[in-house]
Amino acid sequence: QMLSLVIPTQLQRVTQRALHRLFHTRSCLFVVLHVALQAAVFGEYTWEVFVYCWELQFHLLLLLLPYLLLAGNLGCFLLCSRANPGTVTKSNAASLAQVYAYDGVLFQRGLVCPTCTVEKPARSKHCSVCRTCVHRFDHHCVWVNNCIGACNAGLFLLYLLSLTATAGAVAAVTAAFLIQVLLLSNIMHGTYLDARGQEHPVEIAFLVQHLFLTFPRIVFMLGFVILLTLVLGGYCSFSLYLALTNQTTNEWCKARRFGGSPPLPSQPRDRPLVYKNIYSKGIWRNLREVFNPPAVPERKKK
Repeated sequence: QMLSLVIPTQLQRVTQRALHRLFHTRSCLFVVLHVALQAAVFGEYTWEVFVYCWELQFHLLLLLLPYLLLAGNLGCFLLCSRANPGTVTKSNAASLAQVYAYDGVLFQRGLVCPTCTVEKPARSKHCSVCRTCVHRFDHHCVWVNNCIGACNAGLFLLYLLSLTATAGAVAAVTAAFLIQVLLLSNIMHGTYLDARGQEHPVEIAFLVQHLFLTFPRIVFMLGFVILLTLVLGGYCSFSLYLALTNQTTNEWCKARRFGGSPPLPSQPRDRPLVYKNIYSKGIWRNLREVFNPPAVPERKKK
């Protein structure tokens, strides 16, 4: 009985250590997985879909659109992964502390990072993966193996948009090819016999089954790419919302959890703290700030 209890405990510890090492240390594993998935999808697209569509005389620009989007996506990926997200150091901490005001709720003046031993500017956070404080910290992205901060948030947004557009273009061309195959075969106006010999008009389920038996790899790829497009589309919408409202993922998460936090010593205990986003300046100025982060306080510019 003791052995039966020890083994699950050891497996749980090993699993926890493996997950911690996977997600809390810098690793190229997810980058390799990301590239492998893209290579698999575009290999199948090139080997079968492109060739079939070329034979069916699809427009060349339509067939090349996924490759053009892929080239832009890879460019954004390389720039985003290699860019400095906005590292806070002892030499620039004082100047970065003047860029954004402290809201007194999520960000308070005078807090020192115990690891970097620098006073934390507003909207900054220490990343345990990169082991450094990042200005206007959003999150650490394992897919680009880098933090997303003030200096590469715009590149990351372009990376997300181009990745979603790439997946959507592959799905659209592949779906157009399969629909064209059904139209040419005239199977949609036919009938089929069931197990009891009764005749039925062709339904969607029958068409999907027919396509899967005829082009199994293409149909499987299409299902995967459609699912990927929906997931990426949802994440893109969320990222655009954050950009247009001048929030970061870190701030959004902390604001959601703020209701259960204890009051600050400077605040009366009978008066609950209310979070308000003081950094939003309007849609266009917020969007401009994502792609061109301020380096000095705006009041000094005036």
